[in-house]
Amino acid sequence: MGTQGCRSCGLIRDDCPALKTRAGSLAYVPRVTTQPADDAARESRSLEDQETLAAVDLGSHSFHLIVTRFKGGQIHVLDRLRERVSFAAGLDRDRNLNPEAIERGVDCLRRFGQRVNQMPRACVRAVGTNTLRQARNGLAFLEQAEEALGHPIEVISGREEARLIYLGVAQTNPRVAGRRLVIDIGGGSTECILGDGFDIVDADSLFMGCVSFTARFFADGCLDQAAFERAEIAAELEVQPIVRGYKKLGWEQVLGCSGTIHNIAAILQANGWVDERDSIGVKGLRRLRRALVAAGSLAMLTLPGLTEDRRPVIAGGVAILLALFQDLGIEQMVTSPGALREGALYDLLGRIHHEDVRERTIRWFQEHYHVDIEHSERVESTALSLLRQAGVAWTPHDLAHAEQQLHWASRLFEIGLAINHTGHHKHGSYLVQNSYMAGFSRGEQQVLAALILNSRRKVHREVFESLDPLRRDDVLMLAVLFRLAVQLNRSRDSDLPRFVLRLKDRERLRLVFPPGWLVERPLTLASLEEETKHLASFGIQLGWRELDEG
Repeated sequence: MGTQGCRSCGLIRDDCPALKTRAGSLAYVPRVTTQPADDAARESRSLEDQETLAAVDLGSHSFHLIVTRFKGGQIHVLDRLRERVSFAAGLDRDRNLNPEAIERGVDCLRRFGQRVNQMPRACVRAVGTNTLRQARNGLAFLEQAEEALGHPIEVISGREEARLIYLGVAQTNPRVAGRRLVIDIGGGSTECILGDGFDIVDADSLFMGCVSFTARFFADGCLDQAAFERAEIAAELEVQPIVRGYKKLGWEQVLGCSGTIHNIAAILQANGWVDERDSIGVKGLRRLRRALVAAGSLAMLTLPGLTEDRRPVIAGGVAILLALFQDLGIEQMVTSPGALREGALYDLLGRIHHEDVRERTIRWFQEHYHVDIEHSERVESTALSLLRQAGVAWTPHDLAHAEQQLHWASRLFEIGLAINHTGHHKHGSYLVQNSYMAGFSRGEQQVLAALILNSRRKVHREVFESLDPLRRDDVLMLAVLFRLAVQLNRSRDSDLPRFVLRLKDRERLRLVFPPGWLVERPLTLASLEEETKHLASFGIQLGWRELDEG
């Protein structure tokens, strides 16, 4: 009998998630099983009777918005919006988004924003994928994009994208016996995920997409045999590293998602090149390639089922899919109604139900790196107390998220001790920055890494320059408060420091202690004296005093 899991977030309630080390990064394997309707209904009582949720997918070819209502344990779609933005096509040779692409993206999000900007932040999740992972000027775009949408935008890693895709597929397709292979061809990347039921067995994000491959091999619009051969060989080179492992594990079913795969299936159906509806066969795919070559150019291409917005990128998508079929030995693929957007929704639903996959990730890191749990809890308690007291003069833009960041930092700031005590804050920061952390966006990992790196000794101001400008000042202030929390708990005992924080302005902090408190704690006093020098690098003056007797 299988272990009961949470249908919303893909986690086992009672067991720690399985993880594996692969290519130097931690790969999180979520677990989900189907919940009975009465269990789902009981969970839904923790929400309002009708909870509206939305997901925004900033894809490399198109931007998507889905608005849903969670009621009676089920998600019901209220609205869908989709616009072709051709985001990946806006990347220049230096990997900067050109002004036209930025304008197209911001204009689209402004229209999406009219639909969701009045919704609570906790009910909207917006994710950016491959193009924003590549763009050197991505932060400049995000600053405008978040203002237009009215909500934060997370740039997620390729492996996190794969996790969300599989979660969306697993939640929207009937469960089958045996493993299944899921393939999603995006504008700039292709995700391959091998799963068993609701469990991810392996996942990879390959550096090829329909937009990037069309621009690379069919830039002049010429659809000749030689161009297809070059594109397919390049795709096979990307696929080859995963072929042996995937074939060894095997699968019973292949599922395809993304607009490219759906449109290819529609073309095969409209031309009678496939026997089953919503499916793709290798023979039909080869007939499609011959039809593209026969057309000779994109300008002359007319095929029943081919949508106008997919015409400019269909050649790259077909070449990639042919390479996947060829190298992985795929004969038949069935299309999936759900993918990244649906996965983001179910992941968001899990957070609302206090089944946040990020908390599972944090706990695994603590266990794996043998963190002193009691000490981390003391530091967290002190950090949150400092944040609450600072609120008299300074409040972050998002208080709940600031509390969450201090919570995560407190739990992980000592993971570097597992490598070496010397410079452990640097080791911990590196681990957080470069590991795969399920559920976390790249921005969240950057903030967490910055807090850990600046938790002791020298202040590294340079790491704040790479953060979102809208949150940079808040994170810098959180780093100051977190440093103080670490220093006030330097003795690592259960006698939590009693103090009052007075924040005259963002540049002057004063700590007030009970009479004689510091005299009895010379280590804390020495730490504070040393900290005044470091905080001066932040442009902050730190002072303290003890209350008079009586």
